[in-house]
Formats: sequence, C-alpha cells, structure tokens
Amino acid sequence: MRYGYRKNTKMKKKESVLFVSYIFIFLGTITLLWTFAPILLFQASELLATYQNVTPVPKSVLASSLKKGMNVYENSLSPYYSSYLRDFTHAGQWFPQRPQHITNRRTVDEYTVSIPKLNLVETKVKVASDALDKSLVQYGDDIYPGEAGNAVVLGHSTLPQLYKDNDPKSIFTYLPSIDRGDEIQAQIGGFTYTFIVYDIFIVDPKDTWVLDPKADESILTLITCVPPGTYQKRLIVKSRLKHL
Repeated sequence: MRYGYRKNTKMKKKESVLFVSYIFIFLGTITLLWTFAPILLFQASELLATYQNVTPVPKSVLASSLKKGMNVYENSLSPYYSSYLRDFTHAGQWFPQRPQHITNRRTVDEYTVSIPKLNLVETKVKVASDALDKSLVQYGDDIYPGEAGNAVVLGHSTLPQLYKDNDPKSIFTYLPSIDRGDEIQAQIGGFTYTFIVYDIFIVDPKDTWVLDPKADESILTLITCVPPGTYQKRLIVKSRLKHL
C-alpha cells in the first residue's frame, strides 16, 4: 500500500487571514489610543485635581455621564449634537449666548502676546475678529491689555500630536500646561505689559461671565477649548498686570 502526503493549503490560508486580522486589530487599537489618550489623560487629571480640591472648579461643573445623558434627553438630541457641527473657527461660536461687543473705540487693530512657558513669541492677536483660523482673537474691543478691565483672548487648540508651529488652529494646544505664577507679555502701542497668571479653571460655553470686561485692575484672560481636540468645555487662564 502506498501512502501520500498532501499539504493542507486551506488551513494555511485560514491561519494567514487570522494573522492579518490580528495585525489590523492591533493597528486599530494603537490608532484609537493615539487619538484619545490626550483626552482621557486630561479628563483624568481634571478629576484628580478636583478630588484633591486644588482647583476652583466645583465638582458639579464636571458633569457625570448620567447628567449629560439626562440633558440630551431633556433638550432633545438635535440641539445637543448640532453644537459639534458648528464651525468653531469662528469666535462667535465659542460663546454663542454672548456676541462680541464692538464699541468702535478701537485704537489698534492688532497686537501681540508672548508666553515663555509655551514658547510663543510675539504671536498676533486680531481685535474683534471672528477668524480663529487666522490668528488669536481678542473678543470684543471694550478693553485692551494694560487698561483697567478684563481683556479676553481666544485661541484654538488641537490634539498634541497634531500640533504645528505657527498654525493658528493649534496655537493654544499646550495652554493647559501653564501654571499659576507664569508670565504673559502683551506688546501693544509700543509698550510691553507683563501679566502674572493667578487663576486657572474650566467652564461651560454658557458661562459667559468670564467675558465680562469690568474689573478693578488690568486683567488678561486667555481662553481655549478642552479636552484637547474637542469643543466641550472652555479653559480659562486669568492673569493680572505685574506692577514694578
């Protein structure tokens, strides 16, 4: 009796397909982690800071998933998700309940700010502009840096891995890394004003009180969106004029 051996090619094909599938699953997992890791880390650090009571943001501001779900149910799905379809390169979309206040008392159309902690040097700020994809934007023209009052500057942020130098759409990506005591300089009208960061917190877009121009001293407020790469919340960095 003669015996022969026939190679099982069908089994080999199945093993190859399975191996390729594992590779794609691995690559997909890495891509998801690469995308969402900064967001998850930001949320984790925010919750940890709140738990340790080292931030002025109350725990109620950090809404739970259940609370968000109830808001979606109560207000209907459409308005909730439509906020993510807005064009957030327009400054007016960041605080839709508070349009820019234009007084036409404008003395300058633009100035610059420098933030040593973020390696930003003389970065252009357009006054009362709406184009956040072009530069930083001062929200309204009521108050200018160096004057008594609250001057507010908005800037885009993105995922850290997508950050590009000199790209206005990612210019405030690393603003969450700023600390109390750090300096911010504003160069305007031939003068340089130095501000010291004294408060950092997070608000909802409906919290338009952060835009109020009135203040007893010269305040410069920087605002960007958080968590990184999203438009869910607003990071507020407040600084006051340094007196010699």
